[in-house]
Amino acid sequence: MEGTTAMKGGQNGKAIAILTSGGDSQGMNAAVRAVVRMGLYLGTKVFFIREGYQGMVDGGENIQEASWTSVSGIIHKGGTVIGSARCKEFRERAGRLKAAENLVKHKICNLVVIGGDGSLTGANLFRQEWGSLLDELVEKGAITAELRSECSSLNIVGMVGSIDNDFCGTDMTIGTDSALHRILEAIDAIVTTASSHQRTFILEVMGRHCGYLALVGALASEADFVFIPEWPPEPDWPEKLCKKLKQERDAGQRLNIIIISEGAIDRKGSPITAEQVKKVVVDNLKQDTRVTVLGHVQRGGSPSAFDRVLGCRMGAEAVLALFEATPNSEACVVSLDGNQAVRVPLMECVQKTQGVAKCMAEKKWDDAVKLRGRSFERNLLTYKLLTRLCPPKSAFDAKGHGVQLQKEGYNPAYSSVLQFAESREKFPELRIPMCVIPATISNNVPGTDFSLGADTALNEITEICDRIRQSAQGTKRRVFVVETMGGYCGYLATLAGLAGGADAAYIFEEPFSIKDLIGDVVHMQAKMAEGVQRGLILRNEHANLNYTTDFIFRLYSEEGKDIFSTRMNVLGHMQQGGSPSPFDRNFGTKMAAKGAEWLISQLKEHPDASCTGPETAILLGLVRRQYRYTPVQTLKADTDFKNRLPKHQWWLHLRPLLKALGTPVVYLVDQGITPSPNQFEKPFPEDTDSLGEAVE
Repeated sequence: MEGTTAMKGGQNGKAIAILTSGGDSQGMNAAVRAVVRMGLYLGTKVFFIREGYQGMVDGGENIQEASWTSVSGIIHKGGTVIGSARCKEFRERAGRLKAAENLVKHKICNLVVIGGDGSLTGANLFRQEWGSLLDELVEKGAITAELRSECSSLNIVGMVGSIDNDFCGTDMTIGTDSALHRILEAIDAIVTTASSHQRTFILEVMGRHCGYLALVGALASEADFVFIPEWPPEPDWPEKLCKKLKQERDAGQRLNIIIISEGAIDRKGSPITAEQVKKVVVDNLKQDTRVTVLGHVQRGGSPSAFDRVLGCRMGAEAVLALFEATPNSEACVVSLDGNQAVRVPLMECVQKTQGVAKCMAEKKWDDAVKLRGRSFERNLLTYKLLTRLCPPKSAFDAKGHGVQLQKEGYNPAYSSVLQFAESREKFPELRIPMCVIPATISNNVPGTDFSLGADTALNEITEICDRIRQSAQGTKRRVFVVETMGGYCGYLATLAGLAGGADAAYIFEEPFSIKDLIGDVVHMQAKMAEGVQRGLILRNEHANLNYTTDFIFRLYSEEGKDIFSTRMNVLGHMQQGGSPSPFDRNFGTKMAAKGAEWLISQLKEHPDASCTGPETAILLGLVRRQYRYTPVQTLKADTDFKNRLPKHQWWLHLRPLLKALGTPVVYLVDQGITPSPNQFEKPFPEDTDSLGEAVE
């Protein structure tokens, strides 16, 4: 594209290629789309490599230049539209020689690989051999010395696409959250039939040698027992399992759920199978027991909102990493650290991942759990705590009374506890420990990056937008204007815009004028001219007092009437319905457990109801990777009470990405716009220590 920035770090004029390798996972298409559009936005050519490494070796039509419209309408699709295949030839130098020749002929010196640790290890080896491969091609006369000099180095950036979440160095891999959605959907369906007949169901889930899916699925579904490879059960597990199931049936429970990871083993390293567990239950308890193997259902279906946003963020970060790469740069993998997309050394992560397998082979179970990461360790700890046969003695006070934990929405909870804390001097009755667990779909509470319910609402909006777009499948060009909830907070509109591939998302925090609206209409006309058939415009309910959803609908209807038709949808309270997402179930479980532990500790420390310090009235939040107890009085300074907003919102730095992925190249050329990678720089991280005590 003329008039735009060239690639930095010696990559001037070189193209980017993207491939997906190994097993497919939901969200890969979002990553592919982001790489293509971010690359084009910043002014470089982007190529698809179809069918993974096999396509790179075979060349020809498998290597295709991508256009802006070639990734239109793919974000909602599962799997990978550019195909994936395992390739034996690439494991040999002769195969890598063919691959290098095919890339150099297209002047491709920047490679984005989406796959597992095997695919990424292969990419790193390819990079290390690149110079010698090109020398050999020159000797054979396959390429010229000039071309060899022009393509002297290969830069690699990886993204992990795997439902197993088995890669060390990232909190979540692309596809894991969607797989959890499929698992929870299956469990929810099974629960109704199981309780009708008083049955025990054993579900086998995927994960290879990683128990993440089984563990989080068990936490989110209140499963009675879980078998995972990193935490093998004790030798007397059949007795413990049967004792627990019997106790629950005697207490009136009509069903039991047991989840088993496909890689589950015992302490000796021998496999534990679903049929083996069934035999234990039937032989000892004579319960009506059924086995369900979910299989590849977990890989299927549309990606969740989380995986779509994750794919968008990782794909964009991969392109930015290539723009900054130099011939001496180390191959990196883009990972998720809390709520930030970061770059980490590729082979360092691969070695840690392989270290887990080594620990398990040596039966060092605690070390294996630690290497899986803090999130995995916390999930396991919470599951152990919540699945005891009896509550721990620490859950009761001296009189045998338990602690009651309350959670409410934004202002009723946060504002009330703040008011209570500030009134303790006047009202001694309020000198009790108080804990707020933020629960609001708007995600507009200070002191936390996420609030309970926001992820579920985001998934509802994303699914509804998918259906709205699908409703016009047989219609010519059409634009949908959709209003979301959120109060004055634009979190839902922005994240749903990323997840749904929206063309624009109007929010209160980012003021806009009639000039901006007209510009977006022109923008839409440019897209339609490029061949796009559907447009999606989101508007937060309180984005602007005068530029209402109806106003924007009428504007698009009038200005675009000769090019596209326009429809309006106000989603309303549908966003507050639906079953809670896996993230919200898991998040709520851990927040409640940590809140209860904190209250118990405060009651022990202040048995005479003498809580007067700010640290005894807190909000429990998740800030990046840490759970934090922050005094509500400390949070007061960071709160815009008039508009019910935090003064600092981490997700606002995603706004430039939303715009970049929705801006076609033809529009940039027509408007004379020269984008810069600098506009995507992350904000300087705030000092989280000022937010209160961090807890594991």
